Amino acid sequence: MNCETSQQTMILAHYGELPDEMQLPLEQHLNGCADCRREWNALIALNEELATLPVVEPSPNLLAASRMRLDEALDAIPPRSAGQRFLGHAFRWLGFLQGAPALATLLLGVGFLSGNILNRYQVAHAPRLPSTVVLNGGTGPIASVSGIVQTPNSEVVQVNYNRLVPESVQGSLDDPQIRHLLMLGTTLASSGEVHANSVDLLAKECIAGHDCESSGQPDGIRGTLITSLRSDRNSAVRLKALTGLQPYVADDENVRDAVLDAVLRDHNPDVRAQAISMLTPVHADTSVREVLRSVSTRDVNPAVRNASFQVLQGASDIQ
Repeated sequence: MNCETSQQTMILAHYGELPDEMQLPLEQHLNGCADCRREWNALIALNEELATLPVVEPSPNLLAASRMRLDEALDAIPPRSAGQRFLGHAFRWLGFLQGAPALATLLLGVGFLSGNILNRYQVAHAPRLPSTVVLNGGTGPIASVSGIVQTPNSEVVQVNYNRLVPESVQGSLDDPQIRHLLMLGTTLASSGEVHANSVDLLAKECIAGHDCESSGQPDGIRGTLITSLRSDRNSAVRLKALTGLQPYVADDENVRDAVLDAVLRDHNPDVRAQAISMLTPVHADTSVREVLRSVSTRDVNPAVRNASFQVLQGASDIQ
């Protein structure tokens, strides 16, 4: 509410004729405007001063003449524009809402529900793409779309796509391609069974001594088994990896470190016990003896402590 509107409504408020929806905006304006507040206080003081004077009834002629002049003045007021009428209605509606919080809350709720219902209606009636496309001329799932060409001035579209077709290969375990696929099976297997079979076949190749590369080659068979021993979640797979690494504990320092790490950190007692038994050929190694002594005295598992102690007892150079 501005000062001009406030001055027009103060008279109505003084005589008790101000609508309820305008009462709160007037009070808020008077609280924030010093000039209008002075006029309001002056109006109240004038009314109090007039109240001390005797009331004189006006003559009928004076009342009739006053009404005629009032009507003429009202007729002379130019009509308000559409914008002024809109602002007036808006201020009155805002004041009414501020004085009726329950109605405002109700209107907000109705607006939210209406928007939600409208959104659901639009989603339900939106055009849907077909969920399944049946294509001719090939088998296997579609891997990618490689090109789209539309015939000019028509709705004919040519779509070029590539299919993902499962393949298989058969060959000897000594074949490099078969070995490569088996190593991929330890990380990209589609099931736990395929993963376990890949590790098992690689371990058997190492046990048989069929060109099981040095662990210095991380992409080789021995390096793959070390990775499975250190990080595989399946204890049965870790046991198979240990079995494949057993022939190389004495000669390969990387294999020995992986086995010692399994003794200290593996969560499965069977894996730890097998790893300890594999250290018998290298029980004279200083790092091996330190690990075995620590496990034989401090480990919480009695079976693991006893296995470590047995290997230490077999070391001829331990006093």
